[in-house]
Amino acid sequence: MTSVRCRAYLRDLQTFGIKLGLGTMRTVLASFGGPHGAVPCVHVAGTNGKGSVCAMLAEILAGQGLKVGLYTSPHLVRVEERIRVGGRMISERDFCRLAGTVKRRIERLLADGTLGAPPTFFEVLTLIAFLFFRESRVDIAVIETGMGGRFDATNVVIPLVSVITSVSRDHQEHLGRTLAAIAFEKAGIIKPGVPVVCGAESRIATRIVRAQAAERGAPVTDVFGRARRLTAAEAPGLPDGRTAFRYEADGRVLRLSPGLLGAHQGRNAAVAASAALVLDRVWRPVPAAAIVRGIARARWAGRLEVLGRRPLVLVDGAHNEAGAAALRAYLDGLRPRPLVLVFTMMKDKAIGRVAGILFPAADKVVVTTIPFARDASPGDILRRARACREKVTVEPSLRKAVALARAEAGPGGAVVITGSLFLVGEAKRLRIPQKRMRS
Repeated sequence: MTSVRCRAYLRDLQTFGIKLGLGTMRTVLASFGGPHGAVPCVHVAGTNGKGSVCAMLAEILAGQGLKVGLYTSPHLVRVEERIRVGGRMISERDFCRLAGTVKRRIERLLADGTLGAPPTFFEVLTLIAFLFFRESRVDIAVIETGMGGRFDATNVVIPLVSVITSVSRDHQEHLGRTLAAIAFEKAGIIKPGVPVVCGAESRIATRIVRAQAAERGAPVTDVFGRARRLTAAEAPGLPDGRTAFRYEADGRVLRLSPGLLGAHQGRNAAVAASAALVLDRVWRPVPAAAIVRGIARARWAGRLEVLGRRPLVLVDGAHNEAGAAALRAYLDGLRPRPLVLVFTMMKDKAIGRVAGILFPAADKVVVTTIPFARDASPGDILRRARACREKVTVEPSLRKAVALARAEAGPGGAVVITGSLFLVGEAKRLRIPQKRMRS
């Protein structure tokens, strides 16, 4: 399939929207001989931290000399970002070749009545990932759910370990309005007898995860349980405001310095470390030194990622209350001032609550827009975000909004672009200048 036809095919698939359920995936995978079962894997669900934990786990395993597949979502700039082997994203040629293979198989299955409806965009991407990992003969794959868990397209795998990073409110129109309902959906990735690593903080979520695990006879590792403790640690000389942690896990002590910025990455590092320690027990050795080294080396685009200097320009994909709270904790300790936010959100998100968390941390806020149907209008954001409205300026053009924010911040200040991963992707396309601004 040519690149042009491949992109057109993907655009057409997006018209089918979100469809929860595993029947289509199982049917198509069976027709390909079950590529999802050909490779050992780790399956990761959660509201926040999934991508960071996946990146850390992939780096830990790669440091052992293993060929690691990584499947994540969403992408920021190119769809190929979602599928990686050995740290490199799938080539456009391989991606389009496999997209053509999947398209032809689906057309055949629809024609003979084996399939009743075509798969969604995410289902096709997941099929491509499984096929690519099998043909690449990876040693292990790290698989991130797209949304939820129970009916997510990735939930056809039988992993070595199931990981739930966190549980908080997001995608409530699909996953339920309460933490208990959302936790139940996340816990849907738990398989009979397969160990579970649970990083959820709330008692309600933890209780739901434990109950679902007990029903399936799956042993649970509580990342922050009684025998485990995460504390900040002194580690002078770390670059770019990185933080050090001491994680005590069942009598072992790991001194962790995540390569990713923000104190919340300590929790993600503890989740990744706990999953690696389970793999050490049930699969093959993963030494403590490899865990520490992999967590330090891990990088993940769009999460407190530095795009420019003088002024400091950061992008962060915080798009729900928990993500905003983690970002706010980082911003409160950020030294460059003034601090200017560039902000937009999807209209189906908790705009008022997220703005209420983030806007007070900023000296100025520039509300902007991006070319997505779900993007909230500036007027909608202003109506729902009542906090600190005197700080807010509207600039619909993202390019102009970033330029305005950089000018307001000056060479010694900071610009933080946040509110949506889609916004982060659009900001990365702008190629923000790295050179020093004139003062």
